[in-house]
Amino acid sequence: MPRDPLIGIVGKPSSGKSTTLNSLTDASAAVGAFPFTTIEPNKATGYLQVQCACSRFPNHINCKPNYGWCSDGNRHVPITLLDVAGLVPGAHEGRGLGNKFLDDLRHADALIHVVDVSGTTDAEGKATRGYDPLNDIEWLQEEIRLWIQGNLLKRWPSIVRKHTATNSTTLQTLQAQFGGYGATLTTTQRTLDSLPADLPPLPRWDESQVSTVVKAFMQQKFPTVLALNKIDHPDADKNISKIILKYPQTRAVLTSAITELFLRKLVKQRYIHYKQGSDIIETYEDLPTSSLRPLDDALNRRIENVRDLILYRFGSTGVLQVLQAAADLLHLIPVYPVRNLHPLNGGGAAAAATKQQPHPENIFRDCLLVEQGTTVRSVARTLVGDAPLASVETLGGTRVSDSAAIEPGKNDILSFRLAPRPSAAPP
Repeated sequence: MPRDPLIGIVGKPSSGKSTTLNSLTDASAAVGAFPFTTIEPNKATGYLQVQCACSRFPNHINCKPNYGWCSDGNRHVPITLLDVAGLVPGAHEGRGLGNKFLDDLRHADALIHVVDVSGTTDAEGKATRGYDPLNDIEWLQEEIRLWIQGNLLKRWPSIVRKHTATNSTTLQTLQAQFGGYGATLTTTQRTLDSLPADLPPLPRWDESQVSTVVKAFMQQKFPTVLALNKIDHPDADKNISKIILKYPQTRAVLTSAITELFLRKLVKQRYIHYKQGSDIIETYEDLPTSSLRPLDDALNRRIENVRDLILYRFGSTGVLQVLQAAADLLHLIPVYPVRNLHPLNGGGAAAAATKQQPHPENIFRDCLLVEQGTTVRSVARTLVGDAPLASVETLGGTRVSDSAAIEPGKNDILSFRLAPRPSAAPP
């Protein structure tokens, strides 16, 4: 992807979208038990946990990221998140904040669909009991499809005429349309590759065939992970089972975003030590010689409830895992540009271009997330633009072709050498 990846957080009003955003970041998005708390999209920085390249080397204690942090070889890499206005049925026709939601949505590369599995909010986010959250998954995908499909069908006769008159390929015509939704040429090509072999030529597509193409495009442009939220509610279990049985091919993660927020608050107040993404909580009672503050009876009971109802039962709050699942859908790989391979320090070509002087002992200062298969050339352009490269090397001083692909554990530690600029001719 030509820019940093962006993951959209979507769902109906009051499903827990903003709470999920806050639990993934240090953002302060408005949270309320009423529809349309979120009016403007909230963009914030989350942190994706990956195994850092420093874990492959004995001096990993010197890993000092410029952004995020690294602890025992587990690196927390910044990634942009977008919490958009809640969607309601009929959004493609402008109901609620539908037009705004859908316009904000086009910028996302993957979606986290927050689903209220408690069944305590209806399709419009109003309080109720016994609502079936299966409906939310079905109509949200349908609203996105109807939005894209409706935009296409409004102009379909003119699209076909232009396609025929210019003798364009199907790829060219579809890219001209899907580009407005942030699709790259690669995304559109993948859409075409996934279509049925018996699909007729584009000028003969009817409405049902356009719909088939739109559905295929959505799978490529908006891969989605389900965050099944509010898992501590008594009605959650039966709803979770129904969703997983109905959508076995869709990645689903059980989450309690409000629990994650509660635990992070206690960490800041020095009541607990908490390892994110796990079931490990330690209190003053566990570590009496630590700097933790003692708990009163009420707070101790709340923590025990969290342990019993969420952490021990599900293994974690699920918040860290849902972000990892979204990154997996995008096949993201961390790449570490370094200025020097011996020692492994600096900020790669970007640092070289700005003449930054890294601390000689610090390693892997920078890390960027790229899609698996991205070329070394594309990574270089991200870092230094069109500056000419003299060479690219990886571990051991091995030269790397600029057309080589980034793969897990391969070509992910890179040193870029810029070619010297020609000196100005004497007057």
